[in-house]
Amino acid sequence: MGSKPNTREAQPQQQQQLDLEDSSRTERAQWLINSPEPPSLWQEIVGTVQGNFSSHGRKQSSSTTNGKRALSLFQGLFPILSWGRTYKASMFKNDLMAGLTLASLSIPQSIGYANLAKLDPQYGLYTSVVPPLIYALMGSSREIAIGPVAVVSMLLSAMVPSLVDPAVDPTGYTRLVFTVTFFAGTFQAIFGLFRLGFLVDFLSHAAIVGFMAGAAIVIGLQQLKGLFGLSHFTTKTDVVSVLTSVSKSVPHEWYPLNFVLGCSFLIFLLVARFIGKRNKKLFWFPAIAPLLSVILSTLIVYLTKADQHGVKIVKHIKGGLNPSSVHQLQFNGPHVAEAAKIGLIAAMVALTEAIAVGRSFASINGYHLDGNKEMTAMGFMNLAGSLTSCYVATGSFSRTAVNFSAGCKSAVSNIVMAITVILALELFTRLLYYTPVAILASIILSALPGLIDINEAYNIWKVDKLDFLACFGAFLGVLFKSVEIGLLVAVTISFLKLLLHSIRPAVEQLGRLPRTDIFCEVDQYPMASKTPGLLIIGINSSLLCFANANSLRERITGLVTEDENGTEETAKDRVEILILDMTNVLNIDTSGILALEELHNNLVSQGIKLAIVNLRWQVIHKLKLSKLVEKIGAEWIFLTVAEAVDACLAYKSAINNSNL
Repeated sequence: MGSKPNTREAQPQQQQQLDLEDSSRTERAQWLINSPEPPSLWQEIVGTVQGNFSSHGRKQSSSTTNGKRALSLFQGLFPILSWGRTYKASMFKNDLMAGLTLASLSIPQSIGYANLAKLDPQYGLYTSVVPPLIYALMGSSREIAIGPVAVVSMLLSAMVPSLVDPAVDPTGYTRLVFTVTFFAGTFQAIFGLFRLGFLVDFLSHAAIVGFMAGAAIVIGLQQLKGLFGLSHFTTKTDVVSVLTSVSKSVPHEWYPLNFVLGCSFLIFLLVARFIGKRNKKLFWFPAIAPLLSVILSTLIVYLTKADQHGVKIVKHIKGGLNPSSVHQLQFNGPHVAEAAKIGLIAAMVALTEAIAVGRSFASINGYHLDGNKEMTAMGFMNLAGSLTSCYVATGSFSRTAVNFSAGCKSAVSNIVMAITVILALELFTRLLYYTPVAILASIILSALPGLIDINEAYNIWKVDKLDFLACFGAFLGVLFKSVEIGLLVAVTISFLKLLLHSIRPAVEQLGRLPRTDIFCEVDQYPMASKTPGLLIIGINSSLLCFANANSLRERITGLVTEDENGTEETAKDRVEILILDMTNVLNIDTSGILALEELHNNLVSQGIKLAIVNLRWQVIHKLKLSKLVEKIGAEWIFLTVAEAVDACLAYKSAINNSNL
């Protein structure tokens, strides 16, 4: 008898506790519903641009003086002003040795890459002077080595000759290359200053792996012209055209001495590369091997008069400092639009390669590389290069690896390399007159294995078959058609993959994990339990838009119908409330709002309530503007799934009690 009064006293206390929980839940839901308006699109754009010019992306306080603002701006644009203050003489010893080692590799490679780009040899050397100096002032990587690279050189030689034939009009071709370089630098600078680096990401890692491998094979096949000493060769880059040209020209133009000389030094370069990999202390040997090859082969040709017996030589290389090319830029001709298009493609390929190289070595040394600052530096260095007789420069993986192995401490190694190339231009270009073209071909061929990463392609195949499709598509496109087709195929496949994931995002049924308030996908966690009468569905898409709204609505409706059919025998388990977890939905458009409204109307017609959980900032704002929150009811908007489940169970209990 004594326990009954206690029971009567406990009931009001329990009711008070439930009322307190309901009040707290309602208050938290109001925090969500009454959240302030999100920033407009224009505010986001302005904030992004302002953040790029303030130190570390933060706004300057009003108390900051104009002088400090200017200093912060200049330090952002010229990182050398920051790290230069702590630079020590002991570091210069390492940078000096790294720069000299870098120059010994850069000089022969630059001449070879200029030949690959169908330019005179001196333009490759010019490109190893001005861009590295500008990058040393504006770049943030300590290890990256700047100069001409094989892939960009091949890209220019594949696309520009379709506008101006270098064999017919070499001056016009050179001018167009400078114009392309100007546009490439302009696009790169814009990408960096306005934080548009995400555009470069459309060339996915898998696409770049395939593109690089295809480009390496095409570049290698094109070197058969120099290796065999051929005079007539196709201007196309696809493998069929190149092999056809070789098969037609070799029987009539083949000079065995070119082939013997080129292959002999190619074997020497590959052996040097192998030794350098096996013994890290001998990193300098493969670095100076190209220069040794040039010196030795030039001496052999000069002493034996081999040029009189069919060995093709470089002949005259114009020396001296970089001449101005301002007057050679063409902005009025018929090819300006095409030059801009080629410049955009070259800018994206060059940035992708440089940032990938820079970040890989930055991670080794434990510091962060700002991609936007790198783009800005690359843009300004190519703009300056286009005005000083240079073509598109970027970071080279092979030279960066040499720079790193040589123990560089800062971008000063680029300055040392540039000064060394200047001395070579002033003093030694006349000594390269008898350098055989076959040696330049062998130097380029020896650098190509680093562009083909079979292991990475295999890893892509294992991890993601769609990514491998983009990789293989880029490879085949470059190999059998052209550079731009290869890139187009890769970007198209990447877009289709993105579109596929956007159109059919995952819609998962959620359940509660035992002894927790955590709700997870029941397919991934079989131990998660469903709540009778409730159907909890999570939408795994960052955007609810025209592309996927109707598909999501139909799939959610299908899950409701399927769940009802599965529980026909037990009426008490019939779906009474649908809880929609929209935690992952970051934004919504009018099509998404319309789909939610149609879903709500369909559920109401079946006597099913709709509850929505954790609407993000942009989503709740748009749902309030469209009056959908009013139609659903503010009491059916919750902050977490657990709160929604508790409230829905309380609602069911109240309904059942009223029916009794």
